[in-house]
Amino acid sequence: MAMTAHSTTRIPARWQDYVQLLKPRVMSLVVFTALTGLICADRAIHPVLGAVAILCIAVGAGASGALNMWYDADIDSKMRRTRGRPVPAGRVQGSDALTLGVVLSLFSVMLMGMALNWLAAGLLAFTIVFYAVVYTMWLKRWTAQNIVIGGLAGALPPVIGWAAATGSAPLNAWLLCLIIFMWTPPHFWALSLYTSEDYAKAGVPMMPVVAGAAATRRQILVYSLLFAPICLLPAFTGLGGAVYLGVAAAGAVVFLLLALRLARSHAGEAAGDRKEGLYDVRAGAKDARNLFAFSILYLTLLFATLLAEHLMGLPPLELLAR
Repeated sequence: MAMTAHSTTRIPARWQDYVQLLKPRVMSLVVFTALTGLICADRAIHPVLGAVAILCIAVGAGASGALNMWYDADIDSKMRRTRGRPVPAGRVQGSDALTLGVVLSLFSVMLMGMALNWLAAGLLAFTIVFYAVVYTMWLKRWTAQNIVIGGLAGALPPVIGWAAATGSAPLNAWLLCLIIFMWTPPHFWALSLYTSEDYAKAGVPMMPVVAGAAATRRQILVYSLLFAPICLLPAFTGLGGAVYLGVAAAGAVVFLLLALRLARSHAGEAAGDRKEGLYDVRAGAKDARNLFAFSILYLTLLFATLLAEHLMGLPPLELLAR
């Protein structure tokens, strides 16, 4: 039972509200990238242990989401995109979200350590703490670089998956992490260009709020120019094959074209660029929306291709070795 901010009536929490606390959409991406890391390690692992590893990573991601929703309830209530979440909407008490997050954090880390290995458990614990404390409690509210630095939390799952399978975290595992890390700023800043009014209301120093739309568009282009060649690197390190190289190269060209088009646009400069849905924007913000949407597709294709190549046993290119 929870109290709303505007009423004395009690709203009964449904089980769906507790699922929403775990941020299932974010969790699905975490699970997908972690599974890719686990499979790309090319180390035989018992299916049950593999399933336990993915379960622990999923639960850890859900725990991070619950802790984030507990702490961010004040700013979530001010933003259109987040005001319907269980805690700001009054369907779940903040203390319940906190308790759920702490319990799931301890459960996921301890199970990972006992069932797999303590390197993977340590990386999982670090990821939860980094997201819930460093990003949520500090970076998000204090610096426009919140997404850049905080992106490390979302980039670590493939390393955790790799470590769960092998007990180690080699260069290729960190290369997967680097791809996600460099993908994060253009992805989220493109979104923030047409949701900046929400962030301004909540006092969150996202790049468009602090530096303006034009500076944000330039930053997106710079990060895109750095991100595109990094996506090709797995073909040079023995991680990806010919199919991956083709997908990565073609996608990189499209990504850069969209980023260049966004840099030349006026996205983020008009008030009320967003209409209702996340992808429903006014004409001036469509370039930002298009990059945001394609960035999700591109990252999914990169990891799906790597996953498919390793499951099918396709040979890597190892271009650097030649």
